[in-house]
Amino acid sequence: MIAPPMQPRDILKDPLVLEFLDLPSHLDCKEKDMEKAIIGHLQHFMLELGKGFAFVGRQQYIRTENSDFFIDLVFYNCLLKCYVLIDIKMGALTHQDIGQMDMYVRMYETFKKAPDDNPTIGIILCSEKDQAVVKFSVLQENRQLFATRYMLYLPTEEELQQLIETDRNILEEELATYNTWPPPHFTS
Repeated sequence: MIAPPMQPRDILKDPLVLEFLDLPSHLDCKEKDMEKAIIGHLQHFMLELGKGFAFVGRQQYIRTENSDFFIDLVFYNCLLKCYVLIDIKMGALTHQDIGQMDMYVRMYETFKKAPDDNPTIGIILCSEKDQAVVKFSVLQENRQLFATRYMLYLPTEEELQQLIETDRNILEEELATYNTWPPPHFTS
């Protein structure tokens, strides 16, 4: 029996626990400090990301006719056979962050991706995800864009219970949506 092809959700972890970076709380840390710490602990970071990651570059330059952009971190996933772009955000996820990553992924698809590569994945690494921002943005329908939470320290037992409860509620909502017939996109 042939196994179904791997999907990004099968490999990517959420949340990431970045305690090994030994950074102060996210309120006292800047994005460039976190990026520098990740590069200093690259092997640990790649193991925390998941399986099959290879480092490609940091602050990778990409240009349009009139603008210059720098992608925080670029990896290639050998199992998914695609590039993975990471944008580090020190605070809560915003719709601007999502739009920026969507643009980076589209630019990478146009300017960098080889014809035999699978679609590029974009990950916004943020300390908080507002589920309303996720639900009403392109993250909801785009299977190549992800917002992944990070924690600089392992959560307390109470925080862990709250995370599990939040994730359970999100999963139950998603299952309720998928278990309806006809699916919402089939109705007029």
